[in-house]
Amino acid sequence: MKLADRAREGQELRGRIAWIGFAFAIGFLILAGRLWHLQIRKGEEYFAKSEGNFIKELRVPADRGMILDRKGEILVDNRPSYDVHLTPAFCQDCDEVIGTLAGLLSLEAEDLQRVTEGVAKARGLSSFQPLLVRLDLTRDELDVLEAWRDRLPGVDILPAPHRNYRNGHLTAHVLGYLSEIGPEELEKSKAEGRAYRPGDYVGRRGVEKRYETYLRGRDGVERVVADAKGRKLPHLQGLIPEGERYVASEPGDNVVLSIDARLQRAAEEAFDGEAGAAVVVDVHTGYVLAAVSKPAYDPNVMTGRISREELKKITDDPLEPMLFRLTQNHFHPGSVWKVVTQLAALKEGFDGHVFCGGGYTFGRRRWRCHKASGHGHVGPEKAMQTSCDTWFYAAADRIGIEPLADMARHFGFGSVTGLDLGFEVPGVVPDVAYHDRFPGGYQRGFALNAVIGQGDVNSTPLQVAMAYAAIANGGTVYKPRVVRRIVRPDGTLVQDFLPEAKDKLGIAPEAMKVVREGLEMVVQAPGGTAYSKRLANIPVAGKTGTAQVVRIGSVRLKKEQMDFFSRDHAWFAAYAPVEDPQIAVVVLNEHGGHGGSDAAPIAMRIIERYFELLEADRGPTSTEPPAETPAPVRLESPGLGPALPQGHESVGARAG
Repeated sequence: MKLADRAREGQELRGRIAWIGFAFAIGFLILAGRLWHLQIRKGEEYFAKSEGNFIKELRVPADRGMILDRKGEILVDNRPSYDVHLTPAFCQDCDEVIGTLAGLLSLEAEDLQRVTEGVAKARGLSSFQPLLVRLDLTRDELDVLEAWRDRLPGVDILPAPHRNYRNGHLTAHVLGYLSEIGPEELEKSKAEGRAYRPGDYVGRRGVEKRYETYLRGRDGVERVVADAKGRKLPHLQGLIPEGERYVASEPGDNVVLSIDARLQRAAEEAFDGEAGAAVVVDVHTGYVLAAVSKPAYDPNVMTGRISREELKKITDDPLEPMLFRLTQNHFHPGSVWKVVTQLAALKEGFDGHVFCGGGYTFGRRRWRCHKASGHGHVGPEKAMQTSCDTWFYAAADRIGIEPLADMARHFGFGSVTGLDLGFEVPGVVPDVAYHDRFPGGYQRGFALNAVIGQGDVNSTPLQVAMAYAAIANGGTVYKPRVVRRIVRPDGTLVQDFLPEAKDKLGIAPEAMKVVREGLEMVVQAPGGTAYSKRLANIPVAGKTGTAQVVRIGSVRLKKEQMDFFSRDHAWFAAYAPVEDPQIAVVVLNEHGGHGGSDAAPIAMRIIERYFELLEADRGPTSTEPPAETPAPVRLESPGLGPALPQGHESVGARAG
């Protein structure tokens, strides 16, 4: 290439570079001018705007799962309500805002202190976490706050589901209630990775507590652009990506119980004592069909806002309405315990006849039978029928306390039943080792107290029910259950709880036959302690029990002559129908008086209602008139209808 050509190309290249440089210079000047405009001329304006805009996260509470009975009746759901929250970051003068809220809502000192301390502790990002001020506003409170909304920066009134117990006291101890999570629980939940916040409500008893993880659900979130006072700025919503503006909540799972609400209502209505318990279980599965504990509380009152006066009234009640008597307290079982005694005696070979002349002499003491004139010659069946204490004293003298304790433990006495509702007391099954822990140690006379369900023997009503269910079904001790299954809101099955056997009694059929015949005679044969309370069309087998609370004096007093808390406990334990048992029913009328007159009638009304419901579920199947004594009928699923996919001194005795 010629020299002149090279010079010309170099000159052209330098020209192009010059133009490129000029273009870059122009672009830089434009950019610099724009930056000057934004940062210098408009800087203060945009700085103020940036300081006043925030991404505010509003919680979208999840609907807590419902609780239903076995037939699908809703027992617990959620009703619409509004809660008040305060976000510290959005109130310039939080003390003034809190004071205004306290006046408008009549906040109690405890709530006021909680909110004030929460604001004081809020630092950094935590200041953007809303604090619960008031749960479940009344209509008047909502109207007042709406009128004051512009003068309450940082305050949000948010819709939230509130727990609704549709039947008040009905099944309260089974269902439980909710209350606000405590500081220690909150810290524990954080450590476990659970999404709880201050002010959240959690299950406190019963199903609500035991199945909290299923019922709770997952909260959603709504993200909005807000100014320095927490007010929404709809025209700036574009600053938030569309997919992040709203995340829907996920409702909790529904819990289906084995309880039949119709039978539960009947049992509650039938129980006319001041305190006590009643339970109905399916003898072939252990499912609980009704569970009464009286007195009870209203979960609607316990959940949410409860005044100090209301709480004090409940906690100071001497009848303890918060106590679940089926499992959380034990009692002397009295003569309903005699099934355990007789089976132990029969197993040890004691099955003879005893002469009852009104008592039994052991050592230098005379142990009284409840019938002062005596029962004459009695065998095992008649001893059960008439509740003859003398026969059982003789059995205790023969076998001692160890075989009795061993049989009781096979039935599940002395240990918790495993009911899926949490805390239970195990009761007491005394044996030699138990008594040797006390001054004086074991004495053979203690066995005579134990055989009639007195002395140191203590059991819960549910333990008694599971024992009688085992006798009814031939010897299988089941673990009782209240929850039948867990399902998602769309009906998808999450978990199904099937019957679970705990033990097999292993009792000889001949011995079981003797006990069952005796229990039948108690109700169906003249002279039985519950004969006068029998049902016309439903054959029932059972046992009355009258358990002493205080030692009998030289003169027996009538129930009406005694202080309430000194009266005997009235028991009745039964199963029905006799030939094909379906249910076991136990009634404890606490301080009620006598088993035959004050507990058996309650149980009979419950049993009668069970079979009425069974027939109603079955529906008309024939045009022929029913027989005088209809044969028992079972539906496809056990229970009602198809289920959804102390001291050591000896004491005298009272009649059973």
